[in-house]
Amino acid sequence: MAALLYLKLAILTAAFRCGQATRLYTEEDPVVILTSDNLKQTLLNSSTAWLLQFYSSWCGHCIQYSPTWKALAGDVKDWSQAIRIGVLDCAHEKNFDICKEFFKMISVGLWLTGADRELQTVRQLMVNFLQNHTRQDWPASCPPLEPARTEDILSLMGQKSEHYTAVIIEDGDSYVGREVILDLMPYQGVVVKRALNSEKLLMEKLGISTVPTAYLFHPNGTHAVMEVQKRLRFFYSSFLKLLPGVHRKQATSVQQPAQIANKGQGSNEVWKEFDKSKVYMVDLESGLHYLLRVELATHKTLEGEELKTFKDFVTVVAKLFPGRQSVVKLLETLLEWLVSLPLEKIPYDAILDLADNKMRISGLYLSEHVQWVGCQGSSVALRGYPCSLWTLFHVLTVQAASRPDALANTALEDDPLAVLQTMRRYIGTFFGCRECGKHFEEMAQESISQVKSLDEAVLWLWRRHNQVNARLAGSMSEDPMFPKTQWPTPDLCPTCHEEREGLHVWNEDMVLVFLKQHYGAANISPKYISDSRPRPGPPAPNEAIAATPSNLHIQGPKPSADGAPKHQKQTDLDGAGDGGSGVQKDPRLGVSFLGFSSLDMSLCVLLYAFSCVFLMLMFFFFRVRSKRWKIKSHRPYV
Repeated sequence: MAALLYLKLAILTAAFRCGQATRLYTEEDPVVILTSDNLKQTLLNSSTAWLLQFYSSWCGHCIQYSPTWKALAGDVKDWSQAIRIGVLDCAHEKNFDICKEFFKMISVGLWLTGADRELQTVRQLMVNFLQNHTRQDWPASCPPLEPARTEDILSLMGQKSEHYTAVIIEDGDSYVGREVILDLMPYQGVVVKRALNSEKLLMEKLGISTVPTAYLFHPNGTHAVMEVQKRLRFFYSSFLKLLPGVHRKQATSVQQPAQIANKGQGSNEVWKEFDKSKVYMVDLESGLHYLLRVELATHKTLEGEELKTFKDFVTVVAKLFPGRQSVVKLLETLLEWLVSLPLEKIPYDAILDLADNKMRISGLYLSEHVQWVGCQGSSVALRGYPCSLWTLFHVLTVQAASRPDALANTALEDDPLAVLQTMRRYIGTFFGCRECGKHFEEMAQESISQVKSLDEAVLWLWRRHNQVNARLAGSMSEDPMFPKTQWPTPDLCPTCHEEREGLHVWNEDMVLVFLKQHYGAANISPKYISDSRPRPGPPAPNEAIAATPSNLHIQGPKPSADGAPKHQKQTDLDGAGDGGSGVQKDPRLGVSFLGFSSLDMSLCVLLYAFSCVFLMLMFFFFRVRSKRWKIKSHRPYV
């Protein structure tokens, strides 16, 4: 009996026939793909209701309807604790018998045709189906969908609680309240109820005159009308998901080892207040520090495609990074060196030398201190570097669109894909998470070729970022304080969101405007930036680093025993001691730079000066001799 209740709603979009065809649904889609092997077992052992589509993959109507079904499944993915969406292909030979069996039970299913097949109609049908369950057969995790009583809501006024309580007041035919209740099922820290506008006393007490309206009771006992830009389901749900203390429920919480390279950083980080409408320069610089000094350290030598990828990446960043002059100058110096150096193989230690400015060139500086602000997480294992890398990529695509001439004379100009392809190659070559790189490559292969302009490049990266957020929502890598939602949220860009035929859609013209403003140079905040840089000047004798006889490279960062690279140089605020930096020192040599000791550099300077003096002497010698020759050879005519 239980199985029949869970199977009571079935969308039969086509009768089955013999035949085999391409699958309409894959594991990447937000639907549960069922077969004859697992159908009965899945339904009989389920604690949720099910909405099933029996289809034939050869059927033209089924093919045309599959995007709507996928969109429906994505739209209600947060309802999975109450009702799940599945599909079964009746064109597959192994499913013939199970389809015949279920077709005999057509009296407990529904045939949907025409307008009844539209997304909003089916979603409302799901709500009705859930609400019509008896209490005995009610899905265990599904919250109540019936309207709350007036006295129960009024009793919340002035009462403190451990969670928020949101009440959606609506008319009897509205589905907004019930849909928001189901949207918030996977979240803790908030309880959602609904009430009807027929409750006049409640409307009067809360001061509400129009519906739908949301009223919010705070944990501290205060209460007020919930202010949203548009009175739509998506705006209400997004507002509640972003409340402080509201986060997705997680069965387990596994703390992963911290992978940041902050020298001398303790395990307890001081929380930094930040404005989520801003981009923080400290996040971008910390990301560059990690990229150059830590992530790149796993490659002892760059050559071939690796070297070309790194050169192109440095070119893009040096030309487009809207940072401080000291950082931009360092990137430009690194680029100039990479371009002019006639080598097919470059040791990583030489790059580290330049990043660390071992020659103490005035005006070059990139902080060696990692601190996250807009990218800080609830623990050191969450957000951080991946967040800063996404932010850097967004900034670069926006800068490329805003400054189309910035890449002139770099062999990357006039190519709208230049920045995206450079990012793609960098992630595939250097990014530490190989699985992440694989997913990014799959997304690129799927659609990056469709980008035809710089503006489309900005939107492509935004779409792919949201795609990643949707895939990782609810995973162990998600920070409970910063749930992975579709971005920008309505509070940041209300004009970016619209609703058509009951489905949330993006206004991409407004999204593009928002992205250019948000990631533009004017919106990057310098707050929390540290300016404690070393003083320029000649290197001290005791800072020498021993070089190996074979290639004269510095003993730089090496991967640790567990495979995670560790930055070995210590920052000493007092200027004393080497703090266990892990480098060998030789008092006979000065600082090594790009494989040359200070003795080598001194000889170079001496030879340069000697050459200048020699050339000047030769110039004057030949000039005097030329004058004497002219006087001697002159024969005036009488």
